[in-house]
Amino acid sequence: MQAHTQSKMSRTEAARKGGQAVSTNRQHMAEIGRKGGQSVSRDREHMARIGEKGGTSRRTRSSHN
Repeated sequence: MQAHTQSKMSRTEAARKGGQAVSTNRQHMAEIGRKGGQSVSRDREHMARIGEKGGTSRRTRSSHN
């Protein structure tokens, strides 16, 4: 059956079952997360912005204590 001929309900049910099947495999999910982290961390500018934001937040918190 082609995707465009399936009802919205059957597509939703298929997606739900697929998500459940994937999420029960912890090793697979860990691998997905690791690959995503590696991909993001290659962007040095993005990582620098994250670090700067965290440093700013930490300075703000510590000055209020």
